[in-house]
Amino acid sequence: MRLTTRTNIAMRALMYCAVNSGRTVRKSDIASSCNTSENHMAQVINTLAHHGLVKTTRGRNGGLTLKRPPEDITVGEVFRHLESGVPFAECFDPATNTCPISCCCKLQGTLHKAIDAFYRTLDEVTLADLVTDNQGLARALMLIEPEDTRVASA
Repeated sequence: MRLTTRTNIAMRALMYCAVNSGRTVRKSDIASSCNTSENHMAQVINTLAHHGLVKTTRGRNGGLTLKRPPEDITVGEVFRHLESGVPFAECFDPATNTCPISCCCKLQGTLHKAIDAFYRTLDEVTLADLVTDNQGLARALMLIEPEDTRVASA
């Protein structure tokens, strides 16, 4: 299983917003910190806003913030919003399925059980779980300065 680039970028953007809680953040800053293009980031932000995960503000001081507290956003919810249109296997999409054995194949049921377990696991993790007490993430997003290693003079 492999996640789409959009889901990966969406999670980075949400973590950026969560770490910068209480501030309106700019698309360009998120894109730079998350190593992606502003165009791709804009598409992802639009999807996140459409699903009620972020609030966007236009204008000179515009940007985005989380629409809900990080404790109320699960990783499973985000993945479902962004991955739901991507069939896991050919036989999962009746409109494009050409598999000659899908009518009697038991693998499809097994895969459905595995995917359900995958999402149940992701539903147990909130955005807050990913960012709380994560100094490494804060440093990676350049939100805090590395600890001062100089020795104070007496």
